[in-house]
Amino acid sequence: MNLYRLSNILAITVAAALLLSLMVILALGGFSLLAYLKTSLIQMFGFVIAATASLFFFLRLIHQMHSRAYVISMLVFIIGIAAFLSVSIGKMYMFQYPVYVESYGPGKGPGLPLNNVLTFFRHIGQFEWIDDIAHDPNNVPDQVSSHNSGSENVTKITLETKEVLAELAPGITFNYWTFNGTVPGPMIRVKQGDTVELTLHNHATSLHQHNIDLHAVTGPGGGGEATVVEPGESKTIRFKTLNPGLFVYHCAVPNMAVHMTHGMYGLILVEPEAGLPEVDKEFYLMQGELYTTGAVGRKGLQVFDAKKMLDSEPEYVVFNGRTGAVVDNMQVNVGDTVRLYIGNGGVAMNSSFHLVGEIFDTVYPEASMNGAQFKNVQTTNIPAGGATIVEFNVDYPGHYVLVDHALMRTDKGAWGVIEAIGEKDPNIFKKLETNP
Repeated sequence: MNLYRLSNILAITVAAALLLSLMVILALGGFSLLAYLKTSLIQMFGFVIAATASLFFFLRLIHQMHSRAYVISMLVFIIGIAAFLSVSIGKMYMFQYPVYVESYGPGKGPGLPLNNVLTFFRHIGQFEWIDDIAHDPNNVPDQVSSHNSGSENVTKITLETKEVLAELAPGITFNYWTFNGTVPGPMIRVKQGDTVELTLHNHATSLHQHNIDLHAVTGPGGGGEATVVEPGESKTIRFKTLNPGLFVYHCAVPNMAVHMTHGMYGLILVEPEAGLPEVDKEFYLMQGELYTTGAVGRKGLQVFDAKKMLDSEPEYVVFNGRTGAVVDNMQVNVGDTVRLYIGNGGVAMNSSFHLVGEIFDTVYPEASMNGAQFKNVQTTNIPAGGATIVEFNVDYPGHYVLVDHALMRTDKGAWGVIEAIGEKDPNIFKKLETNP
């Protein structure tokens, strides 16, 4: 009879806990949050039901054995596990996701405090849904015209930091933090010697501070110290472009890696005073890493996983923010000269950039300007937080696949396609017929 009552109590308690969790989710974020968490909830409910059945089995087993020693051994086991968790690992980081993640970098660690998670769930309905998070690789600013010598040219730029929801792959949602609502943020194009006046505005719906560190800026934090903006706040800086090159910009509010792997990076091109040689087509690409709780392909809302980031194990490695972002939207003609501006938002891996079926006629190593250039390069290195510029002539039509030649990353999303249109030249390439 005691076992029967205990079993009923167990079943009622578990059912009440499941119902309560549903009510809490509805109270925090309504049916929209419930829809985002559907896959995770099914998994959690299944686990709880299985665990309850297992516990019921052990209760029956203990009851039939009538063994006091068996009961005592189970209690000792539970006490031992509790002691290990509280003493060996520590209590300090229990109330965050993932639990027990500690770091020693500047500012706060990469884990998400429980309060932040609950705040995100409560405000999930206020985040803008972006149909396509990927920045269009064709969207490259025009070349900067020459300025009158001796006159100060002031270029005014406004960027907005904004936290949004978008798909990182079909059926998989991620909470991106962005500049101007895309990943990467817009490409900035100025000239050496220009004065830039940059205003950074943090959208009122953001839940976090943001700022901007431009590697092209000579000054404290690359401008980061002067541009920390709370939600709804704006700040402006002015800087001189002293050095030519292609530079990364990114959010640098600690934890910097967390902000960057959420999508907060872009490129600023400082053209040399003489300008760059004219080409027929230019494209803008950035590689980045996404660290999600669920494995590759797991559907539904995916939460950032700080432990995977610290272990340098991204679930996704992509160009322009999501899988398939640069697969069917880059087109050139045979005879064109093409220039690619490519950056690496990191935060852990260098990129071995390669275009299958083409040779880079010219590479600006690490985006260096006015220095030595590499010729006839097959694969070029782009360090985390760095960039490069490659140029090539299109000699033959077809589909040319661009990859990070650490090729396992293609399975995580790091690939794209440039389509070349025109007449085939059999002197360059042709398929020979063979007899069976």
